Amino acid sequence: MFAEVIVDIAHTAVDRRFTYRIPDDLPVTQGHHVFVPFGQGDHMKEGFVVALKHTSDYPEIKDIARIIEPYPVLLQEQIALAEWMKDAYHCLFVDALRLMIPAQLRGMRIKEKKVRTVALADGVDPEAALTALEKAPVQKRILEIIARIGAEASVPDLNRFCPGCTPAVNALIKKGFLTEQSETVFRRPAKYRIHTPDYALTDAQSIAADAVKAAVEAGQGNVLLLHGVTGSGKTEVYLHAIADCLALGKQAIVLVPEISLTPQTVGRFTDRFGERIAVLHSHLSAGERFDEWRRIRLGLADIVIGARSAVFAPVERLGLIIIDEEHESSYQSESQPPYLATEIAAKRVKALGGALLLGSATPSLLSYSRALSGKYTLLTLPDRIAGRPLPTVETVNMRDELLMGNNSIFSDKLTERLSECIAVGQQAMLFINRRGYATFVSCRSCGYVLKCDNCDISMTYHKSELRTRCHYCGATKPLPKECPNCKKPFIKQFGVGTEQVEEAVHRLFPSVRTLRMDTDTMREKGSYEKLLSAFHRGDAQVLIGTQMIAKGHDFPNVTLVGIVAADTTLNLPDYRSPERTFQLLTQVAGRAGRDNLPGRVVLQTYEPNHPIIRFAKAQDYVGFYHYEIMERKKLLYPPFSLFLRIVFTDRDENKAEQGCLEYAKTLEAVLKETLGDEGEQDLLLLVAAQAPIARISGYSRYQIVIKLLRTRRLPAAVKAITSFHDLHRDKCGEVRLEINPQEMF
Repeated sequence: MFAEVIVDIAHTAVDRRFTYRIPDDLPVTQGHHVFVPFGQGDHMKEGFVVALKHTSDYPEIKDIARIIEPYPVLLQEQIALAEWMKDAYHCLFVDALRLMIPAQLRGMRIKEKKVRTVALADGVDPEAALTALEKAPVQKRILEIIARIGAEASVPDLNRFCPGCTPAVNALIKKGFLTEQSETVFRRPAKYRIHTPDYALTDAQSIAADAVKAAVEAGQGNVLLLHGVTGSGKTEVYLHAIADCLALGKQAIVLVPEISLTPQTVGRFTDRFGERIAVLHSHLSAGERFDEWRRIRLGLADIVIGARSAVFAPVERLGLIIIDEEHESSYQSESQPPYLATEIAAKRVKALGGALLLGSATPSLLSYSRALSGKYTLLTLPDRIAGRPLPTVETVNMRDELLMGNNSIFSDKLTERLSECIAVGQQAMLFINRRGYATFVSCRSCGYVLKCDNCDISMTYHKSELRTRCHYCGATKPLPKECPNCKKPFIKQFGVGTEQVEEAVHRLFPSVRTLRMDTDTMREKGSYEKLLSAFHRGDAQVLIGTQMIAKGHDFPNVTLVGIVAADTTLNLPDYRSPERTFQLLTQVAGRAGRDNLPGRVVLQTYEPNHPIIRFAKAQDYVGFYHYEIMERKKLLYPPFSLFLRIVFTDRDENKAEQGCLEYAKTLEAVLKETLGDEGEQDLLLLVAAQAPIARISGYSRYQIVIKLLRTRRLPAAVKAITSFHDLHRDKCGEVRLEINPQEMF
């Protein structure tokens, strides 16, 4: 037998299958992780067996050296998925395969954890042995413990009872009183339970859960969109759908957009399903991530919960994938390969015979459009649980506040509502989608803005560090006392971030405890769980945060949400800015009044009459959808067209620019030839220019932006672009092709 092996080297020159002979004494199967001799020096390299065959076309074949793990690390379906990704995302085959396994598995950087255990040796009389150990009190104590337990005991546990007892244990083994062996254990991430009674579903929830169950039973890869207002009980539908899936002997994957949502989701699911759950996300330790993956691969877990990468979990009996908050851009990978988790999920349920459930209070326009057209099955939850009303939203025009002499962060209305909320012992959440203290530092004399030396980005001031920080590369600088440009002492911080909001709360309400949730405060392991548990217990009355607090969280005592700056994302130069602003405002507003207490939202804005602000105030998704889809139709924005972006990066700006311009000129000719005279109007835009963020981490950036009309000729045009890219990307330095890019900067 012969094996086709993808060698674990990320280079286009070796991105192909290599044939190796399987020695008779090696039980190699498809999916095994192996060592193979590679290259002229027969250096040992890791590789993945992607296929087996009976014959080889080569006269001289090298042998596979050995198997690394005793079981195949890749499923047949995962190998096929990686093959598809190679073509769909124009990446290396090995890059796609690497997504399917824990990074630490490569290079054998992580191993199974084994714990040393001891037990009474056969034939040992405990009483006689204890008598013989009168002059060795520590050994006697250990033997007493083991005799009382009557079973194996781990040496680490014995050390907890009797610190420093390992030498005594060794002496007992040497005397023949104890025998030892090792036991493999799984390193498990800490989990807490959030009790949620398994109540009877509402009529709308029952209809949705039954539809999902039918789709899982059908096993045809159907996609369902669950559109439910905030607080309508989407999670309860997920729980019932998973219970139905497990009853059918199948398994499920649940994706959440933010790691901050994982503890709460895991807590609710653990309360319902116990130890059948495995967790996968980037904040686990290397050992925890490896062991959770191994539990899934060995069939010891039936439900996988995690962020984007959990979509690749090695689930063999996959019946259901749930993607919560499906509209979130975090489901799009920004690194190579640039996969979309929703697209991967759809491929997996189609291949394995399952169903995909997308859930959101504010679905993406594309998903809702597909649901209305019948491509997806639309399920709706129009009301909150138990007839609870949506929160009352009050809009404050911050221009009027300035005219009245209020130039503080909080309007009079928000200050009043905060005071009322605090006075009655309820909780509030304050949302500002900027971390740090001030968003930029500028000179009031000459207008100079302090920028990062490595990136074309203004530095953010962090008062807690007394330094400015680049939020792209992480570089820091001290806050200058005078302007680096004009040397005058008129340096001032502008804009508002989470630190400044927290400071303002303490100034207004000195005795009130606050918590802040942003990437600056969530760096330590377990920080999400600690903060969310503390707020849930009522240890603080005010939670201040970025978009981390905007979705998914369910705190019964939160009755007030303050949106400090609603316009932050509204006027960004991206066609999705209105959609993203509506989603963010609606989601964060939905955190208020989720239990029996009514909720209020104070929305501060400089554009109270903007259509998006008005739709967000009314929490009217359907109205927003019809308005925004017409706006996009007028301007021929997606879904009526398709954007593609090709980004060129190089430390040498001239090389990046020349590579971009030459590439664009040739590609435009190829595209026009592909479209022909009849399709000439389909090419709406092809512009090569410096990227809006001209430099990141010392690399200059240029880009080509292409906009194509959606017609029957679109697939041919996209194929021409991707084929051209595959042929020319290695000739222009670092080049990245993005289809439907998540941002244009």
